[in-house]
Amino acid sequence: MNEIQVDVLIIGAGPSGCVAASYLHNQGKQIKVVEKSTFPRFVIGESLLPRCMDHFEEVGLLDVLNDFGFEKKHGARFLRDDVVCNFDFSKKHTKGWDWTWQVTRADFDTILAKELVNRGVDIAFNHEVVDVVFDADGASKTKIKDENGEVYTVHAKHIIDSSGYGRVLPRILGLDKPSSIPEHSSIFTHVTDLKRPEGEEGTLITFDVLDKDTWFWVIPFSNGDTSIGFVSKTAYLDSFKGDTTEKMQQLLKTSAYYRDRFEGLDFKFAPICIKNYAKSVTQLYGKGYALTGNSAEFLDPVFSSGVTFATESALKAAKLINKELEGESVDWEEAYTGYIMKGVQVFATYVKEWYTGNLQTLFFHRPENQEVKKQICAVLAGYVWDDTNPFVKKHDRLVKNLAYLIDMEVQEKEKANL
Repeated sequence: MNEIQVDVLIIGAGPSGCVAASYLHNQGKQIKVVEKSTFPRFVIGESLLPRCMDHFEEVGLLDVLNDFGFEKKHGARFLRDDVVCNFDFSKKHTKGWDWTWQVTRADFDTILAKELVNRGVDIAFNHEVVDVVFDADGASKTKIKDENGEVYTVHAKHIIDSSGYGRVLPRILGLDKPSSIPEHSSIFTHVTDLKRPEGEEGTLITFDVLDKDTWFWVIPFSNGDTSIGFVSKTAYLDSFKGDTTEKMQQLLKTSAYYRDRFEGLDFKFAPICIKNYAKSVTQLYGKGYALTGNSAEFLDPVFSSGVTFATESALKAAKLINKELEGESVDWEEAYTGYIMKGVQVFATYVKEWYTGNLQTLFFHRPENQEVKKQICAVLAGYVWDDTNPFVKKHDRLVKNLAYLIDMEVQEKEKANL
């Protein structure tokens, strides 16, 4: 096994790598997937968006996921003080899926990988990329260390880097750059949700907004466990004393809505803290390779965009590579970078405007503007390439302008009541 020849080497067997692998396998291409971990393994990114359902359906992975019985996600709830903002994916501007899942990623990723192995896809677990060299024409020689420490070489015409937070090619090729997203950190764990309420309340994914920069996520799973996590400025999370377990226990007391539900419950694992998580790169592709998902850009978990961008970029990259393998010419700058960055920029605006407070103003202003809510809901469902939606096409100014008008309206009412 010292030398292997393939059309495409895919680094990473998460949702991004599996979507790319499934598409290329369906097209009859010779592929190899290498995954540094062994499955099942824990990763974050447990709340999906309806848009990614299109991707799983297109590559033939939807049915096997649906059979598992993951908790269905029909929308998202945002709380601030005594105001509730509910988004219902069936009431959105863009046509598309009205639901998705809240998933335990250890199960979710394992299901995807096992299905591909059953179809004959070569997935090598516990194999680590140690070096990559590209020829002038984009062909690559990748040195990979197997589970026994032996090194072998994969010759590939293309590489898709779906390594997620491992960011294999960005590290090897020096592609990392600072993100424009504010520096925030997160701390999270799972609990067996012994006090979970019956009915819809017990299944809702909720974002409890504690202040402009701090929010608490609650993601219930179908197995009775719930993912809980706090996001805030790094300095704020660092201000809590003790280890991650002690920090999480202190943070839970800050949520008036959820304090009683989670008080006294044991954490299923020591809470994990990720600092300054936003990432970016200088380029999304190069001669012979494409970066997908978190290998390229990671924004912020507040709108659960991670898996959707991972599968969107993976499917797009796989389609473009397949075209090149079929002898077609591809304009990667327009067809890949232009397309993916359009969606990234829309979501980046929403993340930035969340932390300026402008988007929170729109969410919690009463009475609600139902048409505006439908348009924002389509963005939150992941349909960020639909230019018929004003909150996509004019994302860079519409949120800010509308928040300004609301603030002016509130100030006028306050003056009138003096």
